[in-house]
Amino acid sequence: MKELKEKAKSKMEKSINVMLSEFASIRAGRANPNVLDKVKVDYYGSPTPVNQMAAVSVAEARVLVITPWDKSTLKSIEKAIQASDIGINPQNDGQVIRLTFPQLTEDRRKEIVKEVKKGGEDTKVAIRSIRRDAMEKIKAKKKNSEITEDEQKDGEEAIQKMTDKFCKEVDEHVAEKEKEILSI
Repeated sequence: MKELKEKAKSKMEKSINVMLSEFASIRAGRANPNVLDKVKVDYYGSPTPVNQMAAVSVAEARVLVITPWDKSTLKSIEKAIQASDIGINPQNDGQVIRLTFPQLTEDRRKEIVKEVKKGGEDTKVAIRSIRRDAMEKIKAKKKNSEITEDEQKDGEEAIQKMTDKFCKEVDEHVAEKEKEILSI
């Protein structure tokens, strides 16, 4: 029974971590190195993340500076950024690439908040799905007479409490991200 709870807890934590990494890559009007996490550069035939080929730093509130370790990769990094969906045109000065993040309009902020809320809802659906699976396993154990009715009730209660805790955590992260986006 304990390993079942641990497994469910681990899966729920992973769901939240996935949501947080998605939130980190959302462009919120500030320079954030995480927006480059999904950008892969063709480096000697293999797709390589930008942060493994260059130093990525925040120069100002809305400017990211990408300094490649190998200057010959400047063009390929620039092409990869242009081909990605981050929507920012890179400026290459022959030494570094600069990404200037434009100020967000009110409408765009509201769109981003909707995306954040949808991500939060998707995560809560995933958490509830994990709960359902765990509850079915507990019921199967009871049906096979591996546990008593009391153990079944205790297990279901523990899984429900865990689900409520993680759903509350998702709501807190969504509210935090929404506040961050709207206050820029």
